[in-house]
Amino acid sequence: MRANDMLRQAWQAGVRSLGVFVSDVGRGMLEVSHNALALVGLVATAVLVFGLGRADLRQQAESVTFEWLQQRHEQREAAAGNLLPAVAEPEAVARATAADVRSLPRDQAAVATWIARRYKVAPEPIGALVQEAWMIGQRAGLDPTLILAIMAIESSFNPFAQSPVGAQGLMQVMTRVHDDKYQSFGGTHAAFDPIANLRVGVQVLKDCIARAGSLREGLRYYVGAALQDSDSGYVGRVLAEQSLLRHVADGKKVPVNAAAPVPAGGELRPSVGVPPAEPPAAQTPDAHDGDRVAMLR
Repeated sequence: MRANDMLRQAWQAGVRSLGVFVSDVGRGMLEVSHNALALVGLVATAVLVFGLGRADLRQQAESVTFEWLQQRHEQREAAAGNLLPAVAEPEAVARATAADVRSLPRDQAAVATWIARRYKVAPEPIGALVQEAWMIGQRAGLDPTLILAIMAIESSFNPFAQSPVGAQGLMQVMTRVHDDKYQSFGGTHAAFDPIANLRVGVQVLKDCIARAGSLREGLRYYVGAALQDSDSGYVGRVLAEQSLLRHVADGKKVPVNAAAPVPAGGELRPSVGVPPAEPPAAQTPDAHDGDRVAMLR
């Protein structure tokens, strides 16, 4: 009996000791965890306070957070079958050659609208080209309607047009001949950027007119027909188209399918009211293309 009491007392003492041990360990772990969390919170607070005072760190944190959110969004959209968020370029609109025609001055808006209807192209990119033609024309001392007429005859406002001999873009500039002029725009691939091609083309035209001494002869130089007996009607077509554009800019009503005949003497007749005709197609490369290479060197 005495032995059983001693065993029971020993058991109870062991249980109490174990309870005290577990309790002490639990309190210790709690205090350590509490201190660790407090330390983490203190560090996070310090980082937050420091970051708020540093614009660069704040911007970096925002960038990382935005990138993470963007990736999550793209993953969700991709799972739903929508690939556009993964290839989206919000800044792409800045590269677009476009302008609101309604924001242009009256004469420019009228010309842009007429060209868009005549050549069946969108008015917004034509609006940007018309705006540019007015700006660069003023700088170069050239009538903007002449610049637009050359684009019409050369390419029908197709910025990706190319002749067999390498005349490229809106104004059909010989890219390999005038590669130096494209260096200001990042290289010869800029020939297919409408604005860059227009600016280089205007410089080439200005040089041709200065070299030839007159507008008509300058246009013959531009097309490469200066040493030929005939320019195949190129100068007449350009000036006829310019006449139509000039009338439109002046506020006169001109049918979009109107043609302006040029008499043999070369003087333009009034084009308003002439019988409707099909608008001119883009100039097709002919024998003058080879001459154009030589004349513009």
